[in-house]
Amino acid sequence: MWAVTDARQQLIDYISDLAVFHGDFTLTSGKKATYYVDLRKVSLDHRVAPLIGQVMVDLIAGVPDVFAVGGLTMGADPIAAAVLHQGVALGKTYDAFVVRKEPKDHGRGRQVEGPELDGKRVIVLEDTSTTGGSPLKAIEALEKVGATVVGVAVVVDRATGAREVIEEAGYPYFAAIDLTDLGLEP
Repeated sequence: MWAVTDARQQLIDYISDLAVFHGDFTLTSGKKATYYVDLRKVSLDHRVAPLIGQVMVDLIAGVPDVFAVGGLTMGADPIAAAVLHQGVALGKTYDAFVVRKEPKDHGRGRQVEGPELDGKRVIVLEDTSTTGGSPLKAIEALEKVGATVVGVAVVVDRATGAREVIEEAGYPYFAAIDLTDLGLEP
């Protein structure tokens, strides 16, 4: 399991304080929940984005030869930017990419934006995982452009089956924070 680092504990504290909302919510899966983790409340915060980058760079550090990180827009976008920037600060050279929900209907008609990924090893990022559907949609688009997906890394795992779906599809799954870290019941 994870070692508690200062950056990780600070990230947990920020998420707990700013991004966990209690009430009645409907999740992407259609299931009901008594809390909602809205990571955009922190992933776009100048105090927290660097922490996300540090924690995620640490999370994926053991995966060799990763060229780029990114995922399905919009949740993955600030996570990828944080990893790109903190990666540089930590001596890594991760590029970032964005996967559109659908290919553009103009210009070059691309669904995957950023560097050319044909033959490159990439990690799909997600802010919070519920069903695993978003990373799988990103993986489908990435494999169409020739990328080799070597894992899925999420900031917060909601323990609602995404890990099992991703692993069953054949991809390693990495989660930085789980619900118990946030004092929530799975």
